[in-house]
Amino acid sequence: MKMLTQGFLKLLFLFVFIAFFQKTAQAQETQNLFWQKVQIGGGLGVSFGNGNFSATIAPSAIYNFNDYVAMGPSLIFSYQSNDFFKSTLYGGSWITLFNPIPEIQLSAEVEQLRVNQELEFIDGTTQKDNFWNTALFAGAGYRAGAVTVGLRYNLLFSDDDRVYATAWNPFVRVYF
Repeated sequence: MKMLTQGFLKLLFLFVFIAFFQKTAQAQETQNLFWQKVQIGGGLGVSFGNGNFSATIAPSAIYNFNDYVAMGPSLIFSYQSNDFFKSTLYGGSWITLFNPIPEIQLSAEVEQLRVNQELEFIDGTTQKDNFWNTALFAGAGYRAGAVTVGLRYNLLFSDDDRVYATAWNPFVRVYF
């Protein structure tokens, strides 16, 4: 009887051992499938001239649910300055992409930025202003491989917007 119990325990241990590694392998496979659908990218920008300077970095990641729909978060940091103005912007966005055909990409993006501005007036006085800015973009672009070039429209834009000069913004998106 003791030998039968030991044999049963060994068999049970072997079964648990195999089941554990099979579950681990399935979890690994599921995790690999997840990462196969993730793309990393974003945008970089720099401009300067005539006393103006602007730099932006916006890393992003999207998850491709299928060949047509993808979505994901982005972080944004931007610095702008000239002789009378300095502005630091940081925040994030959430983008949803729809590709009805491989060459066309439609997008919806909500963006929330913290804006820290400092204005220097001719008389030497300064004014500091800190505020949140929300934008809701609808866009369309032409997609070729990892790159999409297009135009987006800020649905929340108003004439007194202190972040964007116009509701229309060109964009270049890159996802690898």
